[in-house]
Amino acid sequence: MTATLRLAHTVLQTNRKAEMREWYTRALGAQVVYETEQIAFLTFDEEHHRLGLIGAPIPFEERTPTTVGLAHTAYTFATLDALLDRFAGLRDAGIRPHVCVAHGPTTSMYYRDPDGNTVELQIDNFATAQETTDYLTGAEFTADPVGPAFDPDRLLAAYESGTAIAELTTRAWASAGPVHTHPLLALTGDEPARPVCAG
Repeated sequence: MTATLRLAHTVLQTNRKAEMREWYTRALGAQVVYETEQIAFLTFDEEHHRLGLIGAPIPFEERTPTTVGLAHTAYTFATLDALLDRFAGLRDAGIRPHVCVAHGPTTSMYYRDPDGNTVELQIDNFATAQETTDYLTGAEFTADPVGPAFDPDRLLAAYESGTAIAELTTRAWASAGPVHTHPLLALTGDEPARPVCAG
């Protein structure tokens, strides 16, 4: 028996429902479609809700970056322009990525929500799933299945100066900038990725 499935929504338990609601409406451009004192449903597309936030009558145990569980959720933007526009708006509101990674298949910006959950905002760098699969099984990805971290302000400046998107979405472009701490150290730790000072 086969079935066609699609991911419908994610639900997060939280001790900070109001703060989380505000963060996700800003980060994802989502709107609240239903809310009570303990529940909020949000969407940003045709689905009736893509994200649920649930509080409890008693406080939940707080999570840490090294807690076993969901590593992150990811949201794909249609274009680099749209991703960078969201980055700039969030940056101007004081919300910065924890780490940005040129994975190869995607150009990704990882944020932490108010509860410490990791949220990836990304673009796909290949037009088809087959092209992505070919890259995933190729030499560059096999040698390093994570990719280099990069500075999102540098990416925005390069984009605004007219550097070709085909260049900006490569690991080579990211690697040509300042060397950062390894992305996995930032993703699983409290400290964001930072440039490593030479000398």
